[in-house]
Amino acid sequence: MVPDSVAALAASLACPGSSWRSWAGAWRRPRIDSLDPVRDGSRIAVLGNCQADGVAQSLRLLLPSAQVHLVPFDGLGRRYGSLERLKADLAPFDHVFTQFFPEGFVEGGNVHALGDNDPRLRLYPTILFPGYQPDMVLVGDVGALSASRLIASPTGPYHSAIVLCAYLEGLGLEETVKLFRESVYTRLGFYEAWNVAAAELLGSARDIMFPLEAELARWSRRGCFMHVLNHPKLFVLADIARRLATEAGLEPLPAQVEDYLPDDLAADVVWPLYPDLAVHYGLTGTMLFKDRARRGDPKLYDLRAFIAASFAIYRRHAPEALGCIRVAGWRANPAVRALFRA
Repeated sequence: MVPDSVAALAASLACPGSSWRSWAGAWRRPRIDSLDPVRDGSRIAVLGNCQADGVAQSLRLLLPSAQVHLVPFDGLGRRYGSLERLKADLAPFDHVFTQFFPEGFVEGGNVHALGDNDPRLRLYPTILFPGYQPDMVLVGDVGALSASRLIASPTGPYHSAIVLCAYLEGLGLEETVKLFRESVYTRLGFYEAWNVAAAELLGSARDIMFPLEAELARWSRRGCFMHVLNHPKLFVLADIARRLATEAGLEPLPAQVEDYLPDDLAADVVWPLYPDLAVHYGLTGTMLFKDRARRGDPKLYDLRAFIAASFAIYRRHAPEALGCIRVAGWRANPAVRALFRA
């Protein structure tokens, strides 16, 4: 059974933690960063989800004279009110690099309406890749496209499908621990997830004329290149930034960005590459789940602690509130459901 389509997760995972309905709020013009007098080169606007900050930081490092301004998708409509106001705010920039955004982000159209007849605009891909973490799911009212409608886990919005299914099937802690093994992963299609994720990522990148075949091969040689399925490691975002700059006719420095900048997304949730899956890819795995750092040091859960904390959360909700398309599919399939009753 191949995991649910990466494309089906794309909308809900564009940037967990932000509400896609926030565009309906009152418009308030944001304060634009003051121009750096030392940076008198190209003016670049970078629009996007939680990945855009890494792209913008990389561009600032690679293009020392460029003025790079980040425009987060989070609250885009609330801040600008309409597409025309957003266009007006972007008018002074020489280059506009943006990820795709759909109708509803800002009144007046999607990203194609923003870039209509504008040669400055260049789309860059949203990196969504669950190949290394195929057990990750969202739980709750995913269709609402709002973080407030999701059930929190011990690690932000991310849950283990195996743990949730085990809970709904009435399994205990030790029974659930035993499900984390190669034979179960095989039956659930986890070993097929990498190829599915690669096909989805490469296809979506080709759709916006930003093919990633060479980059994906290079990233894969460095091991697991994702912190979670929608948070790539910094070197991934740096490669995208470097390519955006080069294809725009700019001259980025020959620097390895990760040698000079912190990886801010590493401060958020980090989901493990399970050891049995890691062996399949010739890598080293772990079963340590990292919560996002809030005050002080981040918290690490081993498998038993993560399961226990997840069960404690689930007990506070009615079973019907624990919605998850993948788990519902597993429970509707007698052969798969039998795994959780063996």
